[in-house]
Amino acid sequence: MLENKKIVLGITGGIAAYKAAELTRALIRAGAQVRVIMTNSAMEFITPLTMQTLSQGPVYTDMFAPTDQYDMAHIALADFVDVFVIAPATGNVIGKIASGIADDLLTTTVMAQNKPALICPAMNDKMLANPIVQNNIFKLKKMGYMVMDSGVGELACKTSGSGRLPEISKILQAVEFLLAPKDFSGERVLVTAGPTEEPLDPVRFITNRSSGKMGYAIARAAHQRGAKVTLISGPTKIPPPEADQIIYVRTALEMYRAVMEHYEKATVIIKAAAVADYRPKTEAREKIKKDRGIPGIELTRNPDIIAAISAKKRKGILVGFAMETQDLLANARQKLLKKNMDMIVANSLREKGAGFETDTNIITIIDRNGKTIALEKMTKIDAAHKILDHVKMLSKKKGLCVKP
Repeated sequence: MLENKKIVLGITGGIAAYKAAELTRALIRAGAQVRVIMTNSAMEFITPLTMQTLSQGPVYTDMFAPTDQYDMAHIALADFVDVFVIAPATGNVIGKIASGIADDLLTTTVMAQNKPALICPAMNDKMLANPIVQNNIFKLKKMGYMVMDSGVGELACKTSGSGRLPEISKILQAVEFLLAPKDFSGERVLVTAGPTEEPLDPVRFITNRSSGKMGYAIARAAHQRGAKVTLISGPTKIPPPEADQIIYVRTALEMYRAVMEHYEKATVIIKAAAVADYRPKTEAREKIKKDRGIPGIELTRNPDIIAAISAKKRKGILVGFAMETQDLLANARQKLLKKNMDMIVANSLREKGAGFETDTNIITIIDRNGKTIALEKMTKIDAAHKILDHVKMLSKKKGLCVKP
């Protein structure tokens, strides 16, 4: 998503300036090109040499320093940028931008550029709560700037409250949001994710290795592209993505009920959850003791959620997943047709970098028209966008409302 994207990172003079080094490293790792502007105050907290080393490019501090291509750095940077990020953004720079003051390289470049801009406030909680600062933030949002909510926790002044720089991962997601096309605006996307847990007794349960990462990536990508997203999630250990509604469930029966309650409002349904096919027929009320011998466990089938959806009349797109250890494409095609899906995403547990618990995936997209697209290994967020690209194409063929 950030591969070859051009980011201008503005750093201002707050203690959180040291976190700009981590942010720069994360952007570079994601494939972005980063140019850094530092205010004079920022250089009191972190050195230009540090940022130059991490960004692998020049660091700009002087408004009148010439560049190779332009006479003025602020014009060169304004033409370079895809997304402008200020992190940390102090109350001072927020006030300047909101008031149209351009008296240094950072604020002048902000005035000269017309690309999406992300403001990441970081300051003392009392400063952040000041009505003047809040009014300036309101003005920036009204003018089209994206202003993140500050993090909550321990502050440098040994107090605790709102004012921390947002988490680096959340800043990256906000940058991705600004870069993503809003071609799913008006769509309602229902995503299921994660495993289910089928209890044997109050202590033990049957589950699988699904981490929820692929489903969460799809929900995140759909939100970035403007959809109203409902995520129905089994138990996971990962932070929730941005979504309009998140419904947490534990068992396959709970997931079935949640999906059947919400599927009719969805124009796109993507079933990425690894739902248990079976559950114990009975759940012991007390912990099963080993001194009673090896217990016999009778299983019963769980409802087939995709089959239940496809059996009903619907106009939207239905997407399923197939994870296999053998005969991947044959089994995936059979599942696609048997369950009357529009599209299936197949991957193999035998391929390194695919499947459960990884941050990458290797997927093959198969649709009802017979089209098969085998993709190389990529991050799960990039795979999610590839899946949504194909959903968009199928929707256009069916005459649905996903925008071109």
